[in-house]
Amino acid sequence: MQYKILIVDDDVNICELLRLYLEKDGFETVVAYDGEQAVEYAAKYSPDLILLDIMLPKLDGWQVCREIRKTSETPIIMLTAKGETFDKILGLELGADDYVSKPFDTKEVIARIKAVLRRTRENDRAAQVSEVRYDKLRINLTNYELEVDGKVVDTPPKELELIYHLASNPNRVYTRDQLLDEVWGFDYYGDSRTVDVHVKRLREKLENVSDEWSLKTVWGVGYKFEVK
Repeated sequence: MQYKILIVDDDVNICELLRLYLEKDGFETVVAYDGEQAVEYAAKYSPDLILLDIMLPKLDGWQVCREIRKTSETPIIMLTAKGETFDKILGLELGADDYVSKPFDTKEVIARIKAVLRRTRENDRAAQVSEVRYDKLRINLTNYELEVDGKVVDTPPKELELIYHLASNPNRVYTRDQLLDEVWGFDYYGDSRTVDVHVKRLREKLENVSDEWSLKTVWGVGYKFEVK
């Protein structure tokens, strides 16, 4: 995946230096030379990260950061010649993700960019709700919650993980050994009857709830979550 970086600085030489190094490292770049253009380009190009100088014409970096944060959580790294603690705190309070003081080493800037992008990706993954929904059924693995016909049903973790795994892969048949491996993990030394017991308990919760799906036994093979 090629990440797009918006570089915002009124110093043409700094912009060109950053652009060359970033593109050499595989990034796509867009350059803005003043604060108003920065806000416009942030909306127009949807960059993956913004390098934002503080001392800018028209709108300064603080104002740009405020404007962007009204509508976007795009990561922002502030660039500034100022190094006072107050400025750093203000930048973070306004929603900046990191801070690099000038003069800077371009390799350090690229390393900071990669670190912020990596952290953002991890946060995005963590924020994604692991949930599947069907008629009268909601399985939420983030909150470990099973809702059947509008009511939350008390469900042990492994039962919930099992039905979530099956329902996330509708109509796919799993052997008992596959389910032991994929739901219980390599370190589980139980036997296949463990799966049967959990399926039996799930059936008691899910039987006849909807005619659009069902937890089916595939004789001689294993189980599947069948969706009609």
